[in-house]
Amino acid sequence: MKERDYNFADIEVKWQKKWHDSGDFKSTADASKKKYYVLEMFPYPSGRLHMGHVRNYTIGDIMARFMKMKGFNVLHPMGWDSFGLPAENAAIKNNIPPQKWTADNIAFMKAQLMRMGFGYDWDREVTTFKSDYYRWNQWLFITMFERGLVYKKKSPVNWCPSCQTVLANEQAENGVCWRCESKVVQKDLSQWFFKITQYADALLAGHDEIKDNWPEQVITMQRNWIGRSTGLQVNFKLESGEDFPIFTTRPDTVYGVTFMVIAPEHPLLSRVTDPHVKQFIERLKNQPMAERTADDKEKEGIDTGLRVINPFNGETLPLYAGNFVLMEYGTGAIMAVPAHDTRDFAFAKKYGIPQKLVIDNPASPIDIDKLADAYTLEGVNVNSAQFNGLRNTQAKEKIAEFAEAQGFGKRTVNYRIRDWGISRQRYWGCPIPMVLCDTCGEVPILEKDLPVILPTDVAFNGDSRSPLNSMESFLNTTCPKCGRPARRETDTMDTFVDSSWYYAKYTSPSSEKILSPEEADYWLPVDQYIGGIEHAVLHLLYARFFSMLMHDLGLIKNREPFKRLLTQGMVIKDGSKMSKSKGNTVDPDEIINKYGADTVRLFMLFASPPQKDLDWSDKGVEGSFRFLSRVWRFVNKHAHLYQKDRAPGAETEKLKKIRTELHRTVKIVTNDIEERMQYNTAIARMMELINTINQVEESEWETVEGRAVLSEILERFIPMLFPFVPHIAEEMWEMLGCTTTLSGRPWPEFSQELSIRGESEIVFQLNGKIRAKVSVPSGITKEEMEKMALEHERVREMTGGKEIVKIITVPGKLVNIVLKV
Repeated sequence: MKERDYNFADIEVKWQKKWHDSGDFKSTADASKKKYYVLEMFPYPSGRLHMGHVRNYTIGDIMARFMKMKGFNVLHPMGWDSFGLPAENAAIKNNIPPQKWTADNIAFMKAQLMRMGFGYDWDREVTTFKSDYYRWNQWLFITMFERGLVYKKKSPVNWCPSCQTVLANEQAENGVCWRCESKVVQKDLSQWFFKITQYADALLAGHDEIKDNWPEQVITMQRNWIGRSTGLQVNFKLESGEDFPIFTTRPDTVYGVTFMVIAPEHPLLSRVTDPHVKQFIERLKNQPMAERTADDKEKEGIDTGLRVINPFNGETLPLYAGNFVLMEYGTGAIMAVPAHDTRDFAFAKKYGIPQKLVIDNPASPIDIDKLADAYTLEGVNVNSAQFNGLRNTQAKEKIAEFAEAQGFGKRTVNYRIRDWGISRQRYWGCPIPMVLCDTCGEVPILEKDLPVILPTDVAFNGDSRSPLNSMESFLNTTCPKCGRPARRETDTMDTFVDSSWYYAKYTSPSSEKILSPEEADYWLPVDQYIGGIEHAVLHLLYARFFSMLMHDLGLIKNREPFKRLLTQGMVIKDGSKMSKSKGNTVDPDEIINKYGADTVRLFMLFASPPQKDLDWSDKGVEGSFRFLSRVWRFVNKHAHLYQKDRAPGAETEKLKKIRTELHRTVKIVTNDIEERMQYNTAIARMMELINTINQVEESEWETVEGRAVLSEILERFIPMLFPFVPHIAEEMWEMLGCTTTLSGRPWPEFSQELSIRGESEIVFQLNGKIRAKVSVPSGITKEEMEKMALEHERVREMTGGKEIVKIITVPGKLVNIVLKV
């Protein structure tokens, strides 16, 4: 039989069309079947896929295909996170309407996804810039507003002068805009907020439900961001007698306070009259929030001239304005104890403020004059009135009790997380469904009038100002409450609102309601979610908030959106993350043209565990192609020997070993996909199996017993390849004369008995370093292991003429020969 060439281009087009025409990836809720919902974070349609996208989506596609073969009813959708600044910036720069720029990019990227062979149910495609999606953003906003979960207030915000928009703290890290890297400044604006703080405890409690199936790092990052702390609110006094409340988690140090610090935005500072002090405070206010809170940012401040009295000891303390105190956290003021807080210590040293020791180390008493840094360990209270001699852990409670009894303190809980400011002063986003009426104030749009359509026939002014502000046709409306003239809200929603509930909309994208109860109840929650660790605090926290919100609104039954989370690593080239700015990107289309989509998929899965960064390697891609070509040649050469469902009989020892390796491989690959999600080791195992198979003589395959074993190999190995490299697997399956597609075939089973080898692998070491690995009978003795080690060719080469000090043997595991150095 003449062998066929591996023509990947024709093969991939052929099978993509067949899958599409047969509806292989369409999903329908079916209560009689176990469901499995696998989802990758949907992309922003920036224009072209990059290798980070390809890796993310390949990981998800493996799981979707595998679970379908395991008998699950699989939902695997895709959509587009399609509002946002890049489209607007492109419109300004190139005079292209944002809608056209975005739609064109979606069409191009969708074709790229299809070319990769990803098994998406495109009937469930969601595009967030379309009104059939964002009308439900608006419905949720109004529903939250009616329940007191949305409010508007004037607040200092991170403002990007270039993008002309507000940034969340997370979007202004290190004082620069996450989009354009311009320097961020502070600005007071009226903003719409979601009361995510009302869900702070629920978000923390929910970690108990997901902690076993989410990366510990993500859980820790969220806990730290929410920042729940239990402490004491103490009412210090101004010299005028007014209360000056602060929150502290360290009441045990309250007798050591030597100064107070207040946020530059605090209204009390309006009393400052010194021009120099006022100018300094203004400069502090203009520092970006993210920069002010950064650990490596210099802490600076100024004495305001105001004084505060400590209610515990009556001492009068200077009040400083400091850049590290935020109005949004606690009361906007803190007590400072330099002897026992590292930040306060540095600040006090800088400005010559005295220190006072109130916790001593009984094992090594502290000399306050020789203190090189704050003492932050446990100890015994000193200089603390009636609390002297108590362990400071005991003093915390006793001092809190005392403050409550005296009426100037109260135990309370505080949070680091702030309410979510969702207003954006940009055009390309979901319109906020509110109007401003001179009579009625802020009024929500009536539900029957949703959606508030974002106009598409807009003209930009050559800069980043939103054209909505000058569109009379959009601005002018009537008040839903009184019918008088009113003006629409021109802010649009943060695009993180779009991505906070899209996973739920996939369950019923064409429903006339926000969700179909039947579909949502069946498919949710997502069983496997896949995306980058960089979304740990923003998207993943917001998505959990929205899931809990939708649960409380009676829209869904689950409180947590994602059962299991995998955070994949980045794709690295030339030592850094692939990016256009660094000129180290690789175009997926170019690699597909040269090697095929299956090669790209295989390399992305084989080069690194999913959770780790992947180093791009041209040689690695070539190696993946060679492996597929090798498998192709083997199947093509032996397809005529295939006998369907032929049970192996009396095999030779070599064939028995092959069968053992086959069943062991199925067992390992199954576990690597389903439990460990270690696709690289699964592929490595299949490569080892091919190496073993190729050691069999051709004449042995042509025997009756050989054909039976060969048939068993092909019936298990090709379906096992399918989730990884589906196009070539389908073509090889068809080569065998099989008429059904692999997407409808069950995952291969393995014999537990056969998967347990009659042999085990041991290693030979020299001075603790592995020098050889060999297979040995399971029952080998210690003496036989040592004899084999000493006679092994590589060991003899490396020990020749050297003195052996001793031999350490672990039966069934290793032999370590210790040489004299």
